[in-house]
Amino acid sequence: MAQGKFITLEGGEGAGKSTQAKLLAEFLRARGIEVVLTREVGGSPSAESIRELWLTQGEGHWDALTELLLIMAARREHLVKTVFPALARGAWVISDRFADSTRAYQGIGLGLGLDVVEEVYRRVAPDFEPDLTLLLDLPVEAGLSRVAVRGGQDDRYEQKNIDFHQKLRDAYLALARHHAARFRIVQAAGEARGVAAEIELAVREHFAL
Repeated sequence: MAQGKFITLEGGEGAGKSTQAKLLAEFLRARGIEVVLTREVGGSPSAESIRELWLTQGEGHWDALTELLLIMAARREHLVKTVFPALARGAWVISDRFADSTRAYQGIGLGLGLDVVEEVYRRVAPDFEPDLTLLLDLPVEAGLSRVAVRGGQDDRYEQKNIDFHQKLRDAYLALARHHAARFRIVQAAGEARGVAAEIELAVREHFAL
């Protein structure tokens, strides 16, 4: 049986990753593809337990390196319990966030450095990267406005200032340039169905569907 495909959706706060992950899953299932829809931090029972531990403490509770190790521990559980088994049976896995979030948020945003993130990641998932990463990009102010409208601001990162979020956007765009073969940048400022159509085109082209 052919190995499945691993697609990740990345982007800053309010970019619409969760909505677009669901719409992409519908698109692929309509073509007879088995899809596993998942997320990070989380995606398996043990990883969700780590997520709860991580998020129930306020900002400043965790040292930045401790936070990185918690996220990577959850990622290892997610991969071993959810992602790898699904790919092995030929399913396509769509994840709302993956390692590029860690590179952007912990590596750049919190200042740990990409070298530190990569050193730990190599222990967690050596030689493993998504087949396709969809970066949902939009101006920071637009994303934070969406968060406010939906009643957000309960996430520690959503509460950070606009300079932090601009640093994240810049980090994502730099990652997309550096890993151009697996990244597709999707303009996410429009309405959901229009963004979904752009994503579907990117997926069709990337995988020759």
